[in-house]
Formats: sequence, C-alpha cells, structure tokens
Amino acid sequence: MVKRRDILKLAAMSIVAGPAPAFAAMARNGKTDVVVIGSGGAGFAAAITAHDLGAKVVVFEKMPIIGGNTQIASGGMNAAGTRYQAAAGVKDDWKLMYDDTMKGGHNRGIPELVEILAKNSAASLDWLVSLGADLSTVGRAGGASVDRSHGPKDGGPVGPQIMKALRNGIAKRKIDVRTRTDVTHILMNGTGAVSGVLVKDYLGHTYEMAAKSVILASGGFSANLKMVTKYHPEYAGFATSNQPGATGEGIGLAQDLGAQLRDMDQIQIHPTLAAGTNILVTEAMRGAGAIMVNREGKRFINELTTRDVASAAILKQTGKSAFLIFDDGLRKQMALIEGYFHLGFVKESQSPEELAKAAGIDAAALAETITSYNKYRAAKSDPDFKRADMPRSIEPPKFYSIEVQPGIHYTMGGVLLNAKAQAAGLNGVPIPALFTAGEVTGGVHGANRLGGNSTSETITFGRIAGRGAAAYAKKS
Repeated sequence: MVKRRDILKLAAMSIVAGPAPAFAAMARNGKTDVVVIGSGGAGFAAAITAHDLGAKVVVFEKMPIIGGNTQIASGGMNAAGTRYQAAAGVKDDWKLMYDDTMKGGHNRGIPELVEILAKNSAASLDWLVSLGADLSTVGRAGGASVDRSHGPKDGGPVGPQIMKALRNGIAKRKIDVRTRTDVTHILMNGTGAVSGVLVKDYLGHTYEMAAKSVILASGGFSANLKMVTKYHPEYAGFATSNQPGATGEGIGLAQDLGAQLRDMDQIQIHPTLAAGTNILVTEAMRGAGAIMVNREGKRFINELTTRDVASAAILKQTGKSAFLIFDDGLRKQMALIEGYFHLGFVKESQSPEELAKAAGIDAAALAETITSYNKYRAAKSDPDFKRADMPRSIEPPKFYSIEVQPGIHYTMGGVLLNAKAQAAGLNGVPIPALFTAGEVTGGVHGANRLGGNSTSETITFGRIAGRGAAAYAKKS
C-alpha cells in the first residue's frame, strides 16, 4: 500500500508553480469532519444528512457540474407503502418490493441490503418531498408487481426533480461543494483508518483535505468502455446512456485501500436508447402504455419485463432494434416526451399504416398489432405476452414511433457495502472511517437492477452513509 507521506511527496513534486493569489485558499491543505466524493443523489443525500447531524462537510466533484447520473435519470423512484400509492388505491408494502427486487436481480442481491432498500424507500421519498421534490405521481416500471415508481405530477423526468431538491438543500445549508476537483487518493493514518483525501483542483494544484471520515459516492463505470469490456468484451461498440463522468475511478480508490469488490461483471444493458444515440428513452413510457414492436410490426415481448430480458429480446430482432409505439394521449400525459420530439427521434402519422411506412415497419402487421393490443386491453388479458398492466389503448389521432436499441446503462457491481453503508475490506471487516453509497457499490441489485430502484438506493444508502460518517466523526 502506498504510504500517505509518499503520496504527498509525489503531489508536491507535481505542482509546477504556486497557486494564483485568488485561488490560494483553495490550494492550501484543510480539514473537515466529513469528505464526500461525488455530487449525485447519493453524495448530496449523504452530505445533507451528515451536516444536519452537526458535521462539517466538504463535497468534491470532478466534473464541472453537479448531479452525476441522478441529474439525467428519466424514469421514477421506487418506494413501497407511500401516501401517494394509498391515494391512488395501490396496495404495496416493503415485502413485495423486496420480493420484486430479489427476483429481478436473479436472487443475487444481498438479502439484508435489499430489505434495507425496501423498508426505507417510503421514508426516503418523504425526506425528498420535505426538501421540496414533487414525487406525487405513481406509475409502473419493469419488473414491478404494482405501481410504485414515483415521479413529478407533470410527467417530467425524476432526476432533475430530485437534484433540484438536493441542490436547494445543499445551498440552504451552505455546504462546501468543489467542482472540477479530482480526488486522486484516499488517505489512511498509521492505524489503518481513513484520514482524508488528496485532491487536484482545476488549476492543477494538489492539496490535502484531512477528514475524520470519508463517504465514497462517485458513481459507476458505464461511461468507461475499456473498463466495461474488461468484463464483457461483447459490449464493444455499444453506446452508453451515462453522463461522461461515470468512469469508475472511485472503485480504484477503494481498491487501493484494500476494499472488497462484488458483482463487477454484472453490467446492465438498457433496452431503449434512441437508435444511433446515447440518449435514454424512458422506461416510464412503456409503464404508461407504449408498446414495442419489431420491423415485422409485431410485439415480441412483455414491455414491462425486466431490462436484461427486454434487451436480449431486442438484440434478437431484425436490425437489433425495435420501435416504441404510442399515441397523443400518452404524449399529453408525459411532459418529458416532448424532448424526444425536439431531438428528432419521433416519427408521426395519422394512421398506423402511414406510421409504419415512415418508420420502416410492416404496415399491415402494425395495424393488426395495435388492434389486437387494444382488444387485449379492453379484455384486461394479454394472451400473447401476459402483460398484466395495460393502462391505456393506442387510439387515433395521432400515432408515433421511436426506434430504440440497447445500450450500456448501469453497473450493478462495485465496492461491497454492509448494512451501515461501510466499505468492506478483503477480509469482510469494514475499513475504518470509509463509508460508501450509490452506484459505486455492489451488493444491492444483484444480476439486474429494476427501473426506479437506483434513485431509491442512492437516497436510502446515502442517508445511512451520512449518518454513519457523522457519528464516526463525532467520536473521533
């Protein structure tokens, strides 16, 4: 293991010139109670929680803007037994969410962690609402037995809604957030406990931030194709839906300390990126009633199956892509769909036959598929693919299509965490003073993540990490 004094010596050698006077304070060594690495949902939830428990907090973010993947999350936030479900007449509880999550992850998730996710989901949602988030609309994402995916009432994407509430919470508390600042090393003291971080700011100046505890919330590695293809060479050439900062350095930082990794080969391919792009077309569209067809104009799968199953099915279709089919009613229901129109992803027409010609789909087959699906919906039975939830028919005018294809979306593996959001060492014992949350971790989702569970996980385990880090700092 690299010793702290050697890291600092190398860092000092890397500074070519001293900082300009205006930035001198930023480039000097400092100290705080808690350092948070990453400014996405997990990092900001942890920072606010630790601050509210009396800890002085500094957040480091390598990108020029905050938010991470949470900022671009488009679906919803899963939570079980919420007031919004009750108002909508949805019967749900944590046990059902637990069962759905374990099943969706092919029973590879750690049961204790999945139970924590499910049991705390409603409280995590209420906490976000207390910060100003609107999560009042309830829908269904793939792999869920009931409607439990929460989002804004206007049908907009959930990520910006969550990050707006968290940003406001950070600003209200005047928490120190430093963007364009890379954490290059997590430091340890002579007793083997984490003691701070070494960072490099956007001017290239390196300095140390001593801390009583550190929270690693730096995200996954879906935007690091080299790292992805190390585990799955067959994904070479795939696009990713992630923001460019999702490159996995945090996993390396933890490995340098002897952290244990889990499920690194479990990488989720999302079924619906807009064809030829890295833009995610939200799963919420299928949950709200869109269907999916192939070039032959036929449905080929239950649209609300899990993401791994849907992706595999699309890759077997002609052209390795598929088409989401929807109507004006769905367009008016979901505000975020307008973005797909602005980006030029949508074909539209007055009839299924005309739409099929515009999209390159078999015209007669598409018209027959829509007619059959509407009959199934009216009968509340889908004999072809057993889709249980069919919230709307597809009716004229107009008809729309978006061509979609699978892309790299989420890494289920990372630093093994325990029930207290502590990072586990190779021997299974927690690394003292190191906490972790969010997509940088492994153990919650198993072999496949259900849509809506990531935003729930980031808040729940971010808050647990924040509480743990603050308590550790207080006793140190």
